[in-house]
Amino acid sequence: MTDVIGIQAVRAVLADSPGRGRRLYIQRGRRDGRVNELIALARQGGVRHQSVEPQWFRQRVSDGVHQGVLLECHALDMADEQALYERWSDFGAQPLILVLDGVTDPRNFGACLRTAEAAGVHAVMVPKRNSAPLSTVALKTAQGGAENLLIVAVTNLARSLKKLQDKGVWIVGADGAADRSFHEIDASGPMAVVMGSEGRGLRRLTREHCDILAAIPMAGAVSSLNVSVAAGVLLYEVVRQRLQRR
Repeated sequence: MTDVIGIQAVRAVLADSPGRGRRLYIQRGRRDGRVNELIALARQGGVRHQSVEPQWFRQRVSDGVHQGVLLECHALDMADEQALYERWSDFGAQPLILVLDGVTDPRNFGACLRTAEAAGVHAVMVPKRNSAPLSTVALKTAQGGAENLLIVAVTNLARSLKKLQDKGVWIVGADGAADRSFHEIDASGPMAVVMGSEGRGLRRLTREHCDILAAIPMAGAVSSLNVSVAAGVLLYEVVRQRLQRR
């Protein structure tokens, strides 16, 4: 089981995946248009709802802003690598994969998922070890972005990158020290954008399995961006290029 908190995150589950919901908890006295909408969605999806005291939320939610709503859910599990290739034909001629190599902060992980879903990413790949879980905090930050994403956990990330290359995917690693700007890269074909961890960046083996390394041009005194912000910049450069070519 897992808890989904916050108006937008709870709404996304009830609207898109009501079968995951078990019970909706609402803080007593917290009734407005948005909460009424959640109750209506819960009823439509066959999910029971219950009013509880503020103390219940203080005991249940240790981290994150719950906004007076909590949806108790069946856990959202990550897929395995086989599921990725079973669905590969659904991605069309321009698969776009986001690879997160060691992003361990749940808020950064959730923010990356939210951006990936908005940018039309077909799948997000993470290592089974040294990666943030799909926790309550990550799901809250994703604001519903995790519900419709194929999130794949792999045992050996370097080997999985090689499999993507064998399928014609261009592997582009984000590296602030790279000589080439990401904007110079042709993003029209199948592509995987690889982001490193918050502190160390790309691991050595991951770096070695990239076809090319590219940087985001930095014009100010700051030398790097938060990983979720950087992922957004790179993914929307891919979106921009592909829209221009239509």
